[in-house]
Amino acid sequence: MYSATLFHQLNAYLTDAWQRGILTLDVLRERGDVYLEHHADGKPPVLAFDYSIIMDGRKLPQPVNYALAAIRPPAGCPATDADKRPFVVIDPRAGHGPGIGGFKMDSEIGIALRQGHPCYFVMFFPQPEPGQTIECVLQAEKAFLDRINSLHDGISGKPFVIGNCQGGWALALLAATAPEKVGPILLAGSPLAYWSGVRGKHPLRYSGGLTGGTWSASLAGDLGGGLFDGAHLVSNFENLNPANTLWEKPYRLYANVDDERERFLEFERWWGGHFMLGKQEMEWISQNLFVGNHLAAGDIELERGNSRVDLRNIRSPIIVFASWGDNITPPQQALNWICDLYHSSDEIRANEQTIVYCLHEQVGHLGIFVSAGVANREHSELASALDLIDVLPPGLYEAVITDTHPETPGQDYLQGRYIVRFEPRDIADIAALDDGRDDELAFEVVRRVAEINQQLYDSFVSPWLRQLIKPAQAEALRVLHPARQERLWLSSFNPWLGWLPQAAAQVRRQRQPLAADNPFWQWQQQGSKWLASALTQWGDWRDRTLEQCFELTYGSPWLRAAVGLPPAGSWQREAQSGRWEREEMLRLKRTELEQHYTAGNPFDGLLRLLVYTAIGTGVVDVRPFNAIRRLMTETPLSEGVALPALKDSIRRQTWLVRNDEGRALDTLGSLLTEPQQRQQALDLAWHLLGIAGPISAEKQARLARVAAALQLSGPSPRPGKAEAAAPVPTAAVAEVAEVAEVAEVAEVAEVAEVAEVAEVAEAAEAAETTAVTELAEAAAVEVATPAAKPARQPAAKRSPPAAKPAKATRAPNGKPAAKPAAAADKPATPRPSRRKPAPDAE
Repeated sequence: MYSATLFHQLNAYLTDAWQRGILTLDVLRERGDVYLEHHADGKPPVLAFDYSIIMDGRKLPQPVNYALAAIRPPAGCPATDADKRPFVVIDPRAGHGPGIGGFKMDSEIGIALRQGHPCYFVMFFPQPEPGQTIECVLQAEKAFLDRINSLHDGISGKPFVIGNCQGGWALALLAATAPEKVGPILLAGSPLAYWSGVRGKHPLRYSGGLTGGTWSASLAGDLGGGLFDGAHLVSNFENLNPANTLWEKPYRLYANVDDERERFLEFERWWGGHFMLGKQEMEWISQNLFVGNHLAAGDIELERGNSRVDLRNIRSPIIVFASWGDNITPPQQALNWICDLYHSSDEIRANEQTIVYCLHEQVGHLGIFVSAGVANREHSELASALDLIDVLPPGLYEAVITDTHPETPGQDYLQGRYIVRFEPRDIADIAALDDGRDDELAFEVVRRVAEINQQLYDSFVSPWLRQLIKPAQAEALRVLHPARQERLWLSSFNPWLGWLPQAAAQVRRQRQPLAADNPFWQWQQQGSKWLASALTQWGDWRDRTLEQCFELTYGSPWLRAAVGLPPAGSWQREAQSGRWEREEMLRLKRTELEQHYTAGNPFDGLLRLLVYTAIGTGVVDVRPFNAIRRLMTETPLSEGVALPALKDSIRRQTWLVRNDEGRALDTLGSLLTEPQQRQQALDLAWHLLGIAGPISAEKQARLARVAAALQLSGPSPRPGKAEAAAPVPTAAVAEVAEVAEVAEVAEVAEVAEVAEVAEVAEAAEAAETTAVTELAEAAAVEVATPAAKPARQPAAKRSPPAAKPAKATRAPNGKPAAKPAAAADKPATPRPSRRKPAPDAE
């Protein structure tokens, strides 16, 4: 009986395997047909949205193969609101075509459209224009932003620009050379510190040294007749993970062929759409960025040496999004440029720059752009918090996104299921994410060797090779690339596959999927895991071997001396020193700001009052900011303050308070001159700070000092909490209330969480999960003034967690009692152990 059952299971397994094989082969044939069709159509962007080109870079004085497209919202999305901040997405030009930023509805573009923002997309065409350079592209992107700014009046702020992967460093160049044209910028999975990484991981950074430098990119350009084939870059990505490329990816299609077809073909349409780069463009990228690493060092010169790129010139907030699971742009490459520019967060504040970073735990490189979970969580929350980010005081912050729970305070002020807060960080927190930077010493040698080899190639090889290679030969080499041959042979172009469509159609009619409990299927699944594990181990062995070869070669003191570098022991990395022009500019600006201690209006007075009250406290939370935005709409005062003016006022008053607290307090009366005006300002400030409950003791003490400085006895009696929940200011307070509608942003911007004060202890009592515990700990900052929390670090660098504070108790009236001040000293919840970077998800 058992033998008969086993025979039937084997027969079912073999039948299923035959059917799956036919269907899988047919899907691969369809992939080849999609490739040929996409090529015949001119390789348009793989966007899931309709668009119209409003500016063609091919018609500019310096033609480039770029264009600016306006995205049209699909059915189901709200109509575009021209008064909202425009979004601009710049996709990577790294071998593939454009469109990954709007690959599906749950994407960066989809998030912007669902929120009603005007959305624009910087696309590019398959072939570069003759003589096109990176500087030409930069000028075109500046023209695109001029066009966008001309279409929007800027009331809601300058455009929010997103740069994906290679589009990120292009955006950094743009924002550094034209800071007045952009609003907040998001660098998603973008490398800016190209030598950084962790030993034993991230092997892609060694490829330039192992090939002898940048001459191989020039060779590929010459063999391509002046064009660099993007298929070479795609092959490099695939070689990073042999287990995924050689087995897991095709097996995933085979094992899920009944459901995987549409997703597979959709992704392969983008993955197989290889685009060209000009030889000059690729040489600039490899020499200045990936091997030269000149961007963070401030050594890139444009306009024939008349302009130098300095990332410290970026005036808008910089948001960096990276992932621990990204083996192409690891967090170290995404963040270490900050350490190269600044010694401490004080220098960041002195330069009036705001930098926010957000780290995902495990998503792969492509998942940063195409994962629906990432789009609906990180991208959505960061986009929703843009106005708050835009008014953050200068400094370094980490964006921490957590889930809500039924006891989460202030849920009425959240737009979704997540809470985003901004925790202050220092340069040491960024450095702690790396295992040290001594491993970057060898890359100095790589740069020198690359320069020597490049000069030799340019002098003795490139001239005669350019004469030998004709356009027809270059095209033949491109067609013979393995990535193209794979798609050509497995397509309807191959007459040997003429029988396949009909056979696949018949199989679909007779399809009988195998039961998941079939023992032969389970053995196959286990065998697949063993094979993938073996390929992964082989890949790890290969990477370790290449890393050792790299270190033995470029870590050699003999080679280091031969290329003219000092011994490694005497080398020390230092952050950029400020150029005298910048130092002089900052000195003049400080001199100009000094006069604002006594110059201003009631808006500035209330803003300074709130900044003084909140200076030095905990974590910036989105809920208080949203509460103020709602208060602005619910009160009869509708004029408000434009975001750019609000941003300038917050930064000015924050600088004045930080520069000299005593003077800022003593001169507050010169901004609030009338006694009635002073009382109204103090009352409104007291009310705004206590929207959600009791004001912390420290803030009450500071408010008392404010009252003394303004010669007031204290705030006027207020109605009960129920009445104060939705205040309607009278005409008598209109002059100051107009200020109060937005001035709470200063409180938020200085890391006060007015919406959490009352429920701190209640949140701690309900903390049953790690996420809830983190929220309670963050809220505890309101009760005391602790040092900034350390950044979440890799497991190897974490310290043992301190003992938890005692659970909060309830007062006799049933309300949560104030949390002990000692609880605020508890360090941040440790980051979960870093997992091995997951294979890049499709």
